[in-house]
Amino acid sequence: MAELQPLFETKQAKGRAAFKVFTATVFAGICLILVYRFLHIPRGGEEGRWIGIGMFIAEVLFSFYWIITQSARWNVTHNFPIIQRLSQRYEDKLPAVDVFVCTADPIMEPPTLVINTVLSVMSFNYPPEKLSVYLSDDGGSEFTFYALLEASHFSKFWIPFCKKFKVAPMSPEAYFSQLRDEKNVIQVEEWLAIKKKYEDMKHRIESIMAKGSISEEVRSQHKGFSEWYNSEVTKQNHQSIVQIIIDGKDTNAVDKEDGRLPTLVYMAREKRPGWPHNFKAGAMNALIRVSSEISNGTIILNLDCDMYANNPDAVREALCFFMDEMRGPEIAFMQHPQRYNNITKNDLYSNCGHAVHQVELAGIGGYDAALYCGTACFHRRESLSGAKYSKDYREHKNSEAKETHEGRTVDELEKTSKILASCSYEKDTPWGKEMGLLYGCPVEDVVTGLQVQCRGWKSMYYDPHRRAFVGVAPNTLDIHLVQFKRWSEGLFQIFFSKYCPFIYGHGKIKLGAQMGYCVYLLWAPVSLPTLYYIIVPPLCLLHGISLFPKVSSPWFIPFAYVFIARNVYSIIEALNCDSTLKGWWNLQRMLVIRRTTSFFFAFVDVILKQLGLSQTAFALTAKVVTEDVLKRYDQEVMEFGSSSLMFTIIATLAMLNLFSLVSAIFKMIFQDFGALEKLVFQVILCGLTVLLNIPIYESLFIRKDKGSLPFSVMFKSIAIASLACLIPVN
Repeated sequence: MAELQPLFETKQAKGRAAFKVFTATVFAGICLILVYRFLHIPRGGEEGRWIGIGMFIAEVLFSFYWIITQSARWNVTHNFPIIQRLSQRYEDKLPAVDVFVCTADPIMEPPTLVINTVLSVMSFNYPPEKLSVYLSDDGGSEFTFYALLEASHFSKFWIPFCKKFKVAPMSPEAYFSQLRDEKNVIQVEEWLAIKKKYEDMKHRIESIMAKGSISEEVRSQHKGFSEWYNSEVTKQNHQSIVQIIIDGKDTNAVDKEDGRLPTLVYMAREKRPGWPHNFKAGAMNALIRVSSEISNGTIILNLDCDMYANNPDAVREALCFFMDEMRGPEIAFMQHPQRYNNITKNDLYSNCGHAVHQVELAGIGGYDAALYCGTACFHRRESLSGAKYSKDYREHKNSEAKETHEGRTVDELEKTSKILASCSYEKDTPWGKEMGLLYGCPVEDVVTGLQVQCRGWKSMYYDPHRRAFVGVAPNTLDIHLVQFKRWSEGLFQIFFSKYCPFIYGHGKIKLGAQMGYCVYLLWAPVSLPTLYYIIVPPLCLLHGISLFPKVSSPWFIPFAYVFIARNVYSIIEALNCDSTLKGWWNLQRMLVIRRTTSFFFAFVDVILKQLGLSQTAFALTAKVVTEDVLKRYDQEVMEFGSSSLMFTIIATLAMLNLFSLVSAIFKMIFQDFGALEKLVFQVILCGLTVLLNIPIYESLFIRKDKGSLPFSVMFKSIAIASLACLIPVN
């Protein structure tokens, strides 16, 4: 029998040998820099000793982190599924797939946003009788339930429309936003009809949201509304609610073309005061249990509520990895990159992370240890249920999932499922520890992925040419920084816990993968050397104290080489990853801002938590903003608008560098121009920092719109920076 061709191919990125030579030269330069720092630390009693020690420590930390980041670039690989082979071999044996969509608040995550994601995944090019969609509503909102009920009616028209015209994206809102008028559509009448149905549905949902109540006429349409007859039902205090809105096993559940519909389920797990609900991890674990009772799909796809499906064949592409005869059985999950539909031309807040998605995550995936990023990820159900992989482990990967529906009514399934979604069900069980997603960490996804890999499973990273899933990126600086603060705090907690990759992963995953994890786990502590570099060299420049070798010194060469080489490489990498030069510049600004605010606050919070002085909290980020904010975002104007502590720090550091640079240049021009030779590196660093902060100065002194920095921030930043300039440095 001829050997079967693989269902996916893996290719290594080009230029690996040249990159390794390049990194070797940079590493040599870094070593020379550290030698210089060590040899030039002032002796005890000499002026500037502690400054010299601080510079040495900062550069040791920078060097260590740089080495860690190279692990994600040494083994970049790209995967390519071949769905034609999948269809030829397994079209009649495709496994059941369960899709989990999670939402938590109907105000911050509007129901119209949520149902667009639900409708998009219901429209996959996949046998509907093998597709089940679950919405977890941690807000326990009757408005979200109503919106899902409306979506179930609309799906009878939307799904056949998508399949007939091969619609992509499958989110109605995204689709109609791309095609704003019927001139670009072949079937004008059908297009206008389906658009009107969508707009009517959207209007009904938004009207009920604005009214704040649901009429008795609407409530009478579905028995599920009876769950909200009790006025005591609140977001944090309600019973388990499980409603099978569409039963995909029912042959009478069909669309307007008599095609079968996928199963659609609403779930709000029980919440009671005094019982921990464990945020998104708790919701995911409840979904795993409830879905095992209703559909028990072999493969699970989990999505955030704002991340809609953009490729009808995304499920089939994923199955190429799981069903490959040679490598498939050992794959636990396959992660897609997080892509967004609202990125500006030059990615103002660097949300897209071009190099992160196309290089770093692909590089970590090259060690068979792709990170689980919490959304747009396909899982093998068995791997999330605590199973360990071994070479003799083989499941019936091409067979149907165990039938759980047979012989039971919808009411019976709902009743049984409610028990699985109760807040007491997990008590004294392995859930949250050995089964499902892990509890106790704000980034439950990353640590869960690590745990699964340490059980012997492998994971894949797939960045398709056509984006499989598309979400909404933060469009204000405040939301962006809050999100990164939460991520970096959770990631640093992992590093401090028993799940530190160098300890927990030792002997279980490759060293390159352990280092790859730490690229992100060490976001928080890298804030310390960054803050030192942003504060101390400018102050020393202000006082005429040199921290770097003179231009005429041979020691200047390694500093100049490392600085130029790293930035030139970074620019080339960004441009190769479809970014722009201005986009790269925006990234440099955001790296400084994140490290001096989000990452620093995360570092402090984790240290306080280790000392028992703080508790883990979860911050939900809003998905909607006002029209004027959107307008400024589209114009790539940074949004501030408040006097938060983070903004005060950003403005203070910007003013400190501006004062130092202006003062130093003034002194050089009018007093001692010869000082430039020994201070040139500090002038360059300070000058670049000032250039990066131009949007900050504009917001402080020029802009008058609502998104500018308030007067209180300007006053505090100038006052604090002025006081810092008066501090004697020695």
